[in-house]
Amino acid sequence: MSPTNIVIIVLAGGVGIWIILTYNRFVTLRNRCVNSLSQIDIQIQKRHELIPKLVDTVRSYASHEQETLETVTAARAAAVGAGSNREKASAEDGLGAAVKTLFAVSEAYPALKADTLFLELHRDLTKLEDDIRFSRQFHNDTVMIHNTAISIFPANLVARFAGAGDMEYFGLPG
Repeated sequence: MSPTNIVIIVLAGGVGIWIILTYNRFVTLRNRCVNSLSQIDIQIQKRHELIPKLVDTVRSYASHEQETLETVTAARAAAVGAGSNREKASAEDGLGAAVKTLFAVSEAYPALKADTLFLELHRDLTKLEDDIRFSRQFHNDTVMIHNTAISIFPANLVARFAGAGDMEYFGLPG
């Protein structure tokens, strides 16, 4: 075997290994994006489950704040029914704003502010809001890494061949 053949075999093997490693990196990044989006959905589902309890608690103390309660209920329904990531993000932002309004209204009711169930729901919801913000940021960072990796030359050649496409940010223009 001539030295030229050995060099060609080594180069071909190196390119083959690089292609495999690059493809596997794309698969890993895509799976991280899917997983991080799933984590957002879990946090959102927990929030959706808390909202009716919060509305019922506030209603028992502030039944004449019907408009605010209906706004929160409608915002929750819109969030539950949202389809794409962009729709979900928009609906969740609307729900967050409606809940903030509900908490602002609750300030006018000292008995409500002292209710242990209300305080517990408020604390749980505040923690969930923080968790959702963190999950959204983590997901969007992961999507940025994925989208950058499939765009950089020469890895974009493998991405095109492998059918790797851009992942969608949660709540940001694509």
